[in-house]
Amino acid sequence: MVLVIFLAIVGGVLYLVFRPGWGSASTPAAGATKTPTAAQTPAATGSQAALPGPSTSAKPVTSASPKAPVAGQPCAPANVDVEAITDASRYASGARPLLSLSLTNTGSTMCTIDAGTATMVFTITSGSDAYWTSTDCQSNPVHTDIKLEPGKTLQTAPIAWDRTRSSKTTCSGKRPAAPAGGASYHLKVSVAGIQSKTSKQFLLF
Repeated sequence: MVLVIFLAIVGGVLYLVFRPGWGSASTPAAGATKTPTAAQTPAATGSQAALPGPSTSAKPVTSASPKAPVAGQPCAPANVDVEAITDASRYASGARPLLSLSLTNTGSTMCTIDAGTATMVFTITSGSDAYWTSTDCQSNPVHTDIKLEPGKTLQTAPIAWDRTRSSKTTCSGKRPAAPAGGASYHLKVSVAGIQSKTSKQFLLF
């Protein structure tokens, strides 16, 4: 009897030591979870959605196919706030101002507006003189109806001003540089005929 018990104990010990998979590093522990990778982790969303900015390459304006209209009542101009935006208020010599605009629905209901690049106009003035207009050499303008939710702000991607005077006759030639040395300029914008209430001032050095 004692011998039988002894053999049973030895057999149990040997099973625990040599059973398959014991102590294997490739076997995950029970209940372990994987850390999500960057691709699995959702990115944070901002408070503003993006709109495309107009292309201002030195090419003649060409037409593009309009986008299909979206359902909804057109925005009342009084309920749309258009704002001119620059990335700085002072620019050192050679630095190009980045221009953009934002749209905000100040009404209480969703509405639609044509916020395509064909309806956007950026104008830079100094005093009563208009130095640069985005539509002078705009390429591939499009009409794009969008839904504008109440209280929501949409902002365009920025475009760079090359600090030259524009005109429809200088799209393929050299343009005269705008005066600098602390000269003051103002950016005015409009979308679908709705003008910004104020201009954005900046200085060129």
